[in-house]
Amino acid sequence: MNDAVKRRVMVLGARSEIGLAIARAFAAQGHPISLAARRAAELEAERADIALRHNVDVELLEFDVLETEALGPFVKDAPGLPSVVVSVIGAMGDQRDSETDVAAAAQVFRTNFEGPAQVLSLYAERMISEGAGGTLVGVSSVAGDRGRGSNYVYGSAKAGFTAFLSGLRNRLAGQGVHVVTVKPGFVDTQMTRGMDLPKALTAAPEEVGAAVQRAVEKQRNVIYVRPVWWLVMRIICALPEGIFKRTKL
Repeated sequence: MNDAVKRRVMVLGARSEIGLAIARAFAAQGHPISLAARRAAELEAERADIALRHNVDVELLEFDVLETEALGPFVKDAPGLPSVVVSVIGAMGDQRDSETDVAAAAQVFRTNFEGPAQVLSLYAERMISEGAGGTLVGVSSVAGDRGRGSNYVYGSAKAGFTAFLSGLRNRLAGQGVHVVTVKPGFVDTQMTRGMDLPKALTAAPEEVGAAVQRAVEKQRNVIYVRPVWWLVMRIICALPEGIFKRTKL
């Protein structure tokens, strides 16, 4: 995206620390921002801070990715079309609950794969039909690179989302719409605080925001926020299944 032209950036799932960090990274470059989230009115303080700090227009939009029937109207009826749409939607859930509760597992699948894929598909169609072009960004996870016993329900949902983004990128190549896949790895957020995470593998939300902004600007395809994750996951994915089954990852 050419920074000389300030185009609107939509952040879906803007309530999260990562979502707000991404919004701030783009606002710092002068781009107007749309913050879409559940209970969006509660983000008024963040909206006002971003608008004042960076002198850009920032709007709040009520959005729930699990309300499937509302996704179409949200995308198609909104005035104006953002040039960049970033889906930061996701929730890890509890692995044990997902193993024993069908509804809990379905919630993880819908939140991390089904809903984000549906809304990005709708934005892709609108960008193509209006001939406006643009960039779609999906924040996936390294957990989708190989299923691990500790979080395979969440991981399989992210694996599906990663495959969806790859297919969407392939389909839209040459049509003026670019697709970026982001794999953050561990991020120091409220959700992970208290966990003993390795510092070399753990990014701050601001680091993720800056990485996403650069990836959009440079039209990257797939990024690991910290490049070391590429090596880590290549090693994990290369383990023979017989050995992998004996690990506790």
